[in-house]
Amino acid sequence: MVGEDAGYYDELEEIQRRKLMELQRRIEEERRRRALEEAEAQKRRILRRILTPKARERLANVRLVKPEIARLVEEQLIILAQQGRIPLPVTDYVLKAILMEISSRVTREFRFKIKEK
Repeated sequence: MVGEDAGYYDELEEIQRRKLMELQRRIEEERRRRALEEAEAQKRRILRRILTPKARERLANVRLVKPEIARLVEEQLIILAQQGRIPLPVTDYVLKAILMEISSRVTREFRFKIKEK
């Protein structure tokens, strides 16, 4: 009887341990999700401050079509603005130039030739 009780309590402890681990995992995931959301909100606030309305609209359109390019441009804009290397506010004309530069770099990186013999 005592051996059966020990097995029952071991099993109960194992279940409690698993539940605790699952709860800790969920808490950590929630913490990461909130940190990402806060970082995104901060990025949006900065972009709202440094872009003209027309430039924000263009960047939103790019984000719909090519999210990876939009992300690169957003990061580049924030860095340039923080370093004071770009006139503020960033106009649509300046944004177009940056978009063309980044777009040409990205497309060049993925080009390759296939030669037939």
